[in-house]
Amino acid sequence: MSLFQKDRNLAVPPDRVEVPVRASDFQVEPAGWEVRLDTFLKKHLSWRSRTSIQRLVKDGYVLVRHVPPEHRDESSEPLQEKRPGRVLRHGDEVVVIIPEELRLPPVNTDPDGLVVLFEDDEVLAVDKPPDLAVHPSGKHLSDTVIQRVHARYRSEGAEGERLPIRLCHRLDRETSGLLLLGKGELAHREIMQQFENRRVRKEYLAVVHGEPAEEGGLIDLAIGPALASGVRLKMCARPDGLPSVTEWSVLERRRGVALVRCRPRTGRQHQIRVHLDAIGHPLVGDKLYGVDEGVFLRSARGELTPADRAELCLPRHALHSHRLRWSSPGTGEPRELACPLAGDLRAFLDARPRSPGA
Repeated sequence: MSLFQKDRNLAVPPDRVEVPVRASDFQVEPAGWEVRLDTFLKKHLSWRSRTSIQRLVKDGYVLVRHVPPEHRDESSEPLQEKRPGRVLRHGDEVVVIIPEELRLPPVNTDPDGLVVLFEDDEVLAVDKPPDLAVHPSGKHLSDTVIQRVHARYRSEGAEGERLPIRLCHRLDRETSGLLLLGKGELAHREIMQQFENRRVRKEYLAVVHGEPAEEGGLIDLAIGPALASGVRLKMCARPDGLPSVTEWSVLERRRGVALVRCRPRTGRQHQIRVHLDAIGHPLVGDKLYGVDEGVFLRSARGELTPADRAELCLPRHALHSHRLRWSSPGTGEPRELACPLAGDLRAFLDARPRSPGA
């Protein structure tokens, strides 16, 4: 269960969480059911110890509303509760005020921090910079694409505040390029379904190590978890994996590298990276594929060596979301957008001489 309100403005760091008291969360029937306040909070704030939760209550950061939703009015405000052992019943609501020192920093609201490629009544398309996460998670909580979108479109009093804008797909943090968001519930749901049903045509640009002997081809290799790897999220080509197909073609040949266009026909985790590595042409800058995975582990710890950096050639993997084609939820007409190759990748290519005969 999410602790935060659905469709809240992600550009504004939360100052509280509101949690309804539901017997079903404890797998019991509502009638006659009771639970201590500290026990309830321990279940929903599982990363905190019971002692720290009790201190949170005693310090006045917890409010409780005992009026069931069907009987609430403007006077039904939650009241401060400083007793960890206070009994809660089904239908109550608990509000936890986040101490100021634990709140997230403000989101980057610089207008230059969000490059809009296209916008209409159904979609918003942005050019995602490399090394920017698309949504808050893990170590990247305070500045993400969706937070920048909300900072621009959902500031107080803005028209867009009444129209939720949500991600239609994801890009890895290091991947740059075209990212599509749906405006409103209907457009978002229908475009999401097009992605899930593989009806969106996706095209990526990749800079790879080495120059492929062929001008293009089809990579048809099943993909599954790399069970022998020490990195949990790593994938690999394996016969018992899920069917995975990528169409590719060479666009440019530079000394020692090539610019390749990739059109994935399936949508497996890390598909393009795994497939290009499998044919001997891993992405330039990829810390997980094409190199010893110790590079990835050292990167995660912030301990890349000069030799690691020299081997990678780029500080991020050279993958760019270039083109998307989908159908308008309103009219069914085809829509297509493209995003020019990211500046760092273009500069990397231009710094190398063209291959003879290219």
